[in-house]
Amino acid sequence: MGVSIEQEVRGEDPPNNINLGNIKTPPRNITSREKSAVQLSSPTPSSVTLNDSNNINKDENIDKEKHARRPKDVAITQQRMKSWQPLLDSRYVIVIYLIIGVVFLIVGFAIRKKSDAIIELIKVYETHTTDMNGLTQEKFDPTSDMEFVTGCEIGDNPNFMYKQNKTCQIQFQVPFNRGDLQPPVLVHYQVNNFFQNYRVYQTSYDMGQLLGKMTQDMVSAALCAPLNTIKNDQGEEIKINPCGLIANTLFNDVFTLESVVGPDGLPIEGAVMNETGIAWQSDLKWKYRQPEGFIAEQCFSLEECSCEGSEWSCIEPYQAPDGTYYRYFYPEDDTTQYLYETYPMVVSPIDGVLNEHFVVWMRTAALPNFRKLYGYIDAVIPAGSVLTFNVQANWAVERSQSAKALVVSDNYIFGGKNHWLGTMFIVVGAISAILGIFFFVIQAIYPRKLGDRKYLKYKED
Repeated sequence: MGVSIEQEVRGEDPPNNINLGNIKTPPRNITSREKSAVQLSSPTPSSVTLNDSNNINKDENIDKEKHARRPKDVAITQQRMKSWQPLLDSRYVIVIYLIIGVVFLIVGFAIRKKSDAIIELIKVYETHTTDMNGLTQEKFDPTSDMEFVTGCEIGDNPNFMYKQNKTCQIQFQVPFNRGDLQPPVLVHYQVNNFFQNYRVYQTSYDMGQLLGKMTQDMVSAALCAPLNTIKNDQGEEIKINPCGLIANTLFNDVFTLESVVGPDGLPIEGAVMNETGIAWQSDLKWKYRQPEGFIAEQCFSLEECSCEGSEWSCIEPYQAPDGTYYRYFYPEDDTTQYLYETYPMVVSPIDGVLNEHFVVWMRTAALPNFRKLYGYIDAVIPAGSVLTFNVQANWAVERSQSAKALVVSDNYIFGGKNHWLGTMFIVVGAISAILGIFFFVIQAIYPRKLGDRKYLKYKED
């Protein structure tokens, strides 16, 4: 091994272990080009330090980027949480099925007993259905007291269906052998074979209108068609507010509780029908508003309640059931038919779309046979009492081949009479109990030890 060019240029002494006698190549002069090449190829200490630090920083950045999304070193993110996975031995499975069966059977029979104890009185006062849709005594609940009454039929009169005003009376007698009607005593109207669940029917409303807006976009107008406008008595076309099928098919039969007479022949005090508090409070708060610009003012007397002037749209003051008078203003009243004008027998001009019967009707039913709450009596009605309702029939059912009935009932923790809830508990409990007994018999006849090696089978070579 000889002396390198770099050592020769620097003038360094050769290493001790180099045998100079073996160098056969004579010395030669180093050119300037070779000197430059040697200087460039020899790293300085500063350059070595800079390059090393750059490499270190680069490695650190790579490590940071690589582990930037690494979860924290805690048990929940590193999946080190303690867990328990049971081994479902046949004994456990049998016990679980039997427990579920016993519990569900007990709960199911208890619910069914409570439901059967509910007193339910039904009076069908007009029907035009072909198969009665479950209203016949054979198909209906045998624990319910149902009767057909006559004298309330209005038939098919589409030109005056909103203002028919056919009046009649319906009487209910609480059975002597079923106990008292406990408060709150619920008063429902029942409609059969009326399909509120059609998609076209359910979407036929303008949410902006119900929230008080006076303007209507093209989409909402298309949804409300054809009940967007109507011709008035002069043949002029005016707007309907609210528009759509739901709002303009409102159930507008009117029920009034005339009297509740006890079994001793004396009227029961405090037995009045309340028609407030029947709608969802969330609906009243968030889904309905009177039209923008609506004004109502309470007056102390009829003389002080004048509707004269452009600031009021009323023709005469409105007298509330409690005897107070109101004057009011509806915007664009000359070119718009509002809800209180379409259904004056149900909706007052002060309530408008906030009328609770209207709000209840607007929450459409999922099935063609349904009930909707009309009111409630917050008093105990003894067995043998007679309830008398005055009915003002306005809602035609002949064309739709529907039926309508008035229902009086009490309730329990799960609502009104409903056999299906208890029946479903009984069915599930019976299935679980049968499966538990079946597995117990199998285990008793053909016992099998968990993890028994004799059941292991290996593939043949």
